[in-house]
Amino acid sequence: MYHRANKILCLCLLALLLQAVGVNCARAAEQRDMHGWEENSPYNKHYDVREFEKFRAWVMGFKEEPPMPGMSPATILIVRDGSEVIDVHLCPTWFAKPRDVGVKKGDRVKIKGVWAEINGRDVFMASKVKKGEIFEFKVRLTKSGKPFWTMTPEELARERASQ
Repeated sequence: MYHRANKILCLCLLALLLQAVGVNCARAAEQRDMHGWEENSPYNKHYDVREFEKFRAWVMGFKEEPPMPGMSPATILIVRDGSEVIDVHLCPTWFAKPRDVGVKKGDRVKIKGVWAEINGRDVFMASKVKKGEIFEFKVRLTKSGKPFWTMTPEELARERASQ
């Protein structure tokens, strides 16, 4: 009887988790007017997977601003690598706000993605931000650079389930 109750509880918790993931996926997918964040937009064309790099840095904070004229705001992670301060473009703020990223000022992080020149400034377009050995915030597929915010709810759910 005890084991059956545990199984039922686990199934209920799993159902609630899947429902929460589904709601977030649906919210992102409902964002039809992406304001320059489309997969083949001029902004996303700056992400060249052949230029993939990674580095470690210290989190200094966040800001929200459009990466290019006419775009909706981006969630931008501000990091310090030695004496260099770097703007790391993560995603549109309607997809994830700074509080959703899971890192805070003073954290040491490993960032993967590509360098790009946007509006005359060097920025880093992230695919993944990792803190420690367990936590990571992923926003693009590593091999293709496809942004998570352009995926269907089903694609996004499969990708997040595989992490």
